[in-house]
Amino acid sequence: MDQEGNSGVQEYPERKDVTFHVKHCVRPGASARYEAWLREIIKAASDFPGHQGVHILRPQESESNYEIAVRFSSEEDARRWRDSTQRKDLMASIEKDLQEREVIEIHSGIDFWFTPLGSTAKQPSRWKQWLITTAVIWPLTMIVPALWGPVFDILPILGTWGVSHGLVAASIVALVVYLVMPRVVRLVSSWLFR
Repeated sequence: MDQEGNSGVQEYPERKDVTFHVKHCVRPGASARYEAWLREIIKAASDFPGHQGVHILRPQESESNYEIAVRFSSEEDARRWRDSTQRKDLMASIEKDLQEREVIEIHSGIDFWFTPLGSTAKQPSRWKQWLITTAVIWPLTMIVPALWGPVFDILPILGTWGVSHGLVAASIVALVVYLVMPRVVRLVSSWLFR
């Protein structure tokens, strides 16, 4: 808690498929200890109900900021991990190697794409968000239906109007949320957040 009683955690309404974002600034010379600790905490998180995977953004050579995104199937699962004794004990063991208090945010599956960690972070322009999203989704709208085509030929019931659209849309959204968009945003972040 800070002096005003703020825990440093930004709360969001109850929802499904959430990402637990953590930002750590590691002290110089503590990277090896932090990496060992990171493997330990990732293993501990993977044992919790609703855990769906983890993505780590490591710092460039001259930097010290780590960003960890742990996916959970619900906000309740993410909170259970956040408030767990295991996590608190592991955080206590690494605090001396951090330059600042950790920043935690819990986001739904898509609202974190364009949200850098930290409440003072600048949001990118709407036109840049539109451009990146269009550039990601446009090719997928051509590729994904073609990939589903043979399945629709074999199982015509899946190719019926409405059902085929739902399967294609679900496939595109899954690819965008979990695979493509996090990588694209990281790749263009210097331009996007300028």
